[in-house]
Amino acid sequence: MRTNRVYDTKDLWTKDRDHFVHPWTDFSSFKEKGSMVLAESEGAYVYDSEGNKFLDGIGGLWCVNIGYGSNEIAEAIADQARLMPYYSSFGHHTTPPAAELSWKLAQLAPGPLNHVFYGTGGSMGNDTAIRIIHFYFNRLGKPTKKKIISRVDAYHGSTYLAMSLTGVEFDHQGFDLAPDLVHYIPAPNPYRAPSGMSDAEFLDKCVADLENKILELGPENVACFIAEPIMGAGGVIVPPEGYHKRTLEVCKKYEVLYLSDEVVTAFGRVGHFFASMDVFDHQPDIINTAKGLTSGYQPLSATMLSDEIYDVISVPQSEGAMFTHGFTYSGHPVCCAAALKNIEIMERDDIPGHIREVGPYLEERLDSLRDLPTVGDVRGKCFMMCVENVADKETKELLPAEVAIGDRIADACEARGVIVRPIAHLNVMSPPLILTREEIDIMVDALRESIIEVTDGLTREGYKLS
Repeated sequence: MRTNRVYDTKDLWTKDRDHFVHPWTDFSSFKEKGSMVLAESEGAYVYDSEGNKFLDGIGGLWCVNIGYGSNEIAEAIADQARLMPYYSSFGHHTTPPAAELSWKLAQLAPGPLNHVFYGTGGSMGNDTAIRIIHFYFNRLGKPTKKKIISRVDAYHGSTYLAMSLTGVEFDHQGFDLAPDLVHYIPAPNPYRAPSGMSDAEFLDKCVADLENKILELGPENVACFIAEPIMGAGGVIVPPEGYHKRTLEVCKKYEVLYLSDEVVTAFGRVGHFFASMDVFDHQPDIINTAKGLTSGYQPLSATMLSDEIYDVISVPQSEGAMFTHGFTYSGHPVCCAAALKNIEIMERDDIPGHIREVGPYLEERLDSLRDLPTVGDVRGKCFMMCVENVADKETKELLPAEVAIGDRIADACEARGVIVRPIAHLNVMSPPLILTREEIDIMVDALRESIIEVTDGLTREGYKLS
């Protein structure tokens, strides 16, 4: 919410620069530029410590789905903190919010995904899913089924294991990965399909990529395939129609579990509480979700397990043996209370329905940018969108990395009071789900003006754009 509070921006900026190690920091410029201090928020807008207002075109980080400043969620958090701020969920203890949320998620999730394991973020949720999958196959007497198949440009988190699942090569620089555990197949990116290949042929190729990798590794060694319904941080890649359903069929053929990473796509971003079945017509064995589960008001992840998996892992291994996986904050009551209120608001206000109504308008407005010389592709679905900037629209050749066109466009948007996310040559939009058509116009108009400004500057610098 907005206040009349006066902030000491210089003091905050200095303390932050000197002591806060930020995620995804560019240390070549951070010590000089530091961070923008974002101090307050309301609706779809955030305000810096100087009072400047910005339309938040990225929803915090794909997550502030119901918008900022909800008194209802704030009160739910405060009420639960007063009643019981915390109790361990280890063994035979629970709290009312954890029990109620588990039941509610089982009602919302597709098919037999009736069992929930809680963490505090998407990375932790994906770690949990892999550990449980390995345990599941051990319990079935198939201990060699350990390898995971992921995709180039997939993003699944930043813990040691989750980053090994991630296929964005840029994110691996200087860090280690779990050796020989995760194997990657090409991204199902229609914009980068081989020249001359039809849509049907490209789909066949993408499905064959998965089957061939399973056969190469040996089905007896492959535990699961992990896939975002729409690839997020790797470029908002929407696979060809039928991709998820057909890759699921391949997985079933070889007894490979299908893990759907819905950390971004769940809770309304593409118009439904879950996208796997309602949008992409496939029933995964596990769904991992976080972000929009609480709209970012509290850190919480929920890894949804099928009845079949639960029935195997819940059988005691031996007398006195336990399911030895969990975290201090699994099922944290305050976080669960926030999620329950968030879901209540989304259902009451029909936020998924709002996205189904206005999402196509955002797609249409962004698609109008294709007339600009650097806009090679506009892709995504509903409130999960991306503009890909190129040097040559015919060959799809990129500008040199040092041009940093995505950053330039994002900076130009920021100067116009709109925040969009730069990822190398891409600009990503994932605004709060409460955005109106008028606010969509503000965001897209600012993006158009910014691309034109940056394009003019590149031309003056001698870059050829066509």
